[in-house]
Amino acid sequence: MAKQLRLVGSGEIIPTALHAEMQRSYLEYAMSVIVGRALPDVRDGLKPVHRRILYAMHELGLTPDRPFRKCARVVGDVLGKYHPHGDQAVYDALVRMVQDFSSRYPLLAGHGNFGSVDNDPPAAMRYTETRLSPIADQSMLTEISEAIVDFSSNFDNSQQEPVVLPAQLPNLLLNGCTGIAVGMATNIPPHNLGEVVDGLIGLIDNPELSDEKLWKIIPGPDFPTGGEIINSQGIEEAYRHGKGIIPVRGVVKIQRMDVGKKRRKERTAIIVTELPYQVNKSAWIEKIADLVNNGRLDGIADIRDESDRTGMRVVIELKRDAVAKTVLKELYKKTALQQNFGAIMLALLDNQPCQLSLRQLLEEFLKFREDTLTRQYNNELQECQNRLHLLQGLLISLNDLDRTIDILRHAADGTTAKVQFQRDLNLSEAQANAILAMPMRRLTGLERQKLQAESDELEGKINELETLLNNRPEFLKVLKKELRSLKRKYGDTRRTRIVQATAQKSSSTTTSTSQRKSTNKDKVESKSNQQTETVTQPFNLFTPQTPPKNAILEMTYQGTICWRSPDDKIPDNHLPIYSEPIQEREQFVVITDIGKAYPVNVADVPPIDIQPISLLSLLPKSAQRDSKKVISAFFVLENKENHDLLLLTNQGKIKRIQLSELDGLTNRGLVLIKLKDNDYLEFISPTKEGEEVAIAMSSGRVLRFPVVDEVIHIMGRNAQGNQALKLRYGENIISCVTLDENKTVLLVSKLGYAKRLNITGLRMTKLGDIGTQALQFAQKTDSLLGMIKASDDRNVTLLTNQNNTVNIVAKKVRIWGKDGQGDRLIKLSNQEVIDYLI
Repeated sequence: MAKQLRLVGSGEIIPTALHAEMQRSYLEYAMSVIVGRALPDVRDGLKPVHRRILYAMHELGLTPDRPFRKCARVVGDVLGKYHPHGDQAVYDALVRMVQDFSSRYPLLAGHGNFGSVDNDPPAAMRYTETRLSPIADQSMLTEISEAIVDFSSNFDNSQQEPVVLPAQLPNLLLNGCTGIAVGMATNIPPHNLGEVVDGLIGLIDNPELSDEKLWKIIPGPDFPTGGEIINSQGIEEAYRHGKGIIPVRGVVKIQRMDVGKKRRKERTAIIVTELPYQVNKSAWIEKIADLVNNGRLDGIADIRDESDRTGMRVVIELKRDAVAKTVLKELYKKTALQQNFGAIMLALLDNQPCQLSLRQLLEEFLKFREDTLTRQYNNELQECQNRLHLLQGLLISLNDLDRTIDILRHAADGTTAKVQFQRDLNLSEAQANAILAMPMRRLTGLERQKLQAESDELEGKINELETLLNNRPEFLKVLKKELRSLKRKYGDTRRTRIVQATAQKSSSTTTSTSQRKSTNKDKVESKSNQQTETVTQPFNLFTPQTPPKNAILEMTYQGTICWRSPDDKIPDNHLPIYSEPIQEREQFVVITDIGKAYPVNVADVPPIDIQPISLLSLLPKSAQRDSKKVISAFFVLENKENHDLLLLTNQGKIKRIQLSELDGLTNRGLVLIKLKDNDYLEFISPTKEGEEVAIAMSSGRVLRFPVVDEVIHIMGRNAQGNQALKLRYGENIISCVTLDENKTVLLVSKLGYAKRLNITGLRMTKLGDIGTQALQFAQKTDSLLGMIKASDDRNVTLLTNQNNTVNIVAKKVRIWGKDGQGDRLIKLSNQEVIDYLI
């Protein structure tokens, strides 16, 4: 603000040029808006209002494990303590932090109406409730203190507030940011957490990593509403210079649909399941209706919004003589079905607005994270040294207990005793005060042992902290470990696909939305196959193509999928858990942990020389949102009548359904099992009548069931199944395998012990039984990691939590009975355990 005119004497004023005063005042106002309101900080990716909301909620104790509180309470605290602006401005910022269609990783969780993608207004703040989301609580606020980040006085100097939050993840890239300042603006797109973490680790390992390799790790933005990015040229411009135009389209399918009730008629329809980021769905539909009514858009007979809580679905029904591709082209041209996202990566760097490239954004975050970690370790080191200093004084006193008691007995007061302690026992003032404050119970032998144990522990921690502060490779190792941990906990699959500019035909088929009589099914499906096209492509940078007949479809333990020719060179890190020849198949079935099956087109899977794609990302958006992982992927057998699927949930519900239940599978998915709250599908195994199933628990016990109708009978798709077993405290199911004539399994523990076991040595059990203890453990910290079929020629790969791999041949592992811990297969280092068995 401009300084007020200074009055001197009686009526005397100092003349000031109007243009100079206006220039100075406007610049001060502009910088106030830029720094204090409109632009985010490159370090934590937050504007001041968002930072103040998070910190105020942290002070209120609104953590994810606490009840929700009224938004009005939060807004009141933010206004009264930190942000003296309008309450509606604060509430609008809070609402956006809750909306999962606005933020890729929402920092707040909410109860109530917080608006919708149709631009419906949120309820008033007195009705809605909120609290911190887990990712905000852990990655933004767990380490906050004045020792870790700088604090400053609030607007009235009554309290302190953080200048920046100690972010453990680059929130500026994860959630993006939009802001209009004075003479400048920022528009940073959101990104995928897993890709950003991989990019950070890549720069840590190789600071000279080329831009091209960095862009392969982070191929483009990942919008919360999905959509498709058309080619990567705009992305590269934005990533290289900090500014670029990124064209984004909605996800569209063209299919034939039955219309009418009495007479069955077919029409072509355009189905829209995803819209570009920040597009108002209801306004977009109104725009199409206006264009049709005004004669500016031809070929559309009807438009319906069939969206529900499972996902978006807008049906644009075309006239009989309309050409679908022509209408779609007009929709792209005249409506927001395709629009440009103008990326401007502008943020505050040292309180100065700077336009930054992707590399610079990542490097600035790494600098900040190193600084906060260094301050954290220095603070912990100082606290440990201070505590150790006091403990050493207490131990000195207890080791000369007679002298200590004598000083206390004859001292006139506490001050005299403190001086004598310092003089006679050579203690500091702090140590002497600690002795005077020591309760009598510290004199017992057990308390002395506790003090000595705490002293030893502190010495070890001090050595560890000094190593981290003085050894940069160890420091960076811990930083990478922290990033990987956050990725495992909060990472998810990509929602936005990156496709080529031209639409490609696919061999996939879509099914009519109406029910048809079974006698005409083959005829109708044949017609549908000839008339259906899809204009979408999965996220990757390859053109969809039909694999050769001799190709092999492979899914890895990380959940990615690709196909390869038999003579392709296999990368070292390619470890498939499913491998099957493609032959002439067009689709395969994917089953996720929510108990639903989905079809996936073989043509949408990339070859192995392209980066493998996440299998979950090939599923419909509703499946990506609701599912956490893929449980199984397989080609459906030609002879389905004699084959079944065995399903086992995390809570021990078992069920057998016929494979023929998968008939009629569509993109909407098919429910295979009804799940209760907090339960999810964990294992799927093909089976048939007369085989056996073995279920292994982490405690080492194994249950053996016959696959017969009397024990595990066939059920319908909507049944919950029967309770196969009851879980003990701290126990979980780790394997479920079906066995035919070969009844030998391989058991492997987390600490590297293994044995082969003939399952016939275990008693046959009934549903609800406790089973047989099939593996004993040498250490209490050990547990059963996995159980797999053990054919003699099977190669097994063990992966540890320190990225080490060990390959073994099953027949080289000794056969044991149900008693014993097995043989040690691998010698593990300290804190190393086996994480995965392939």
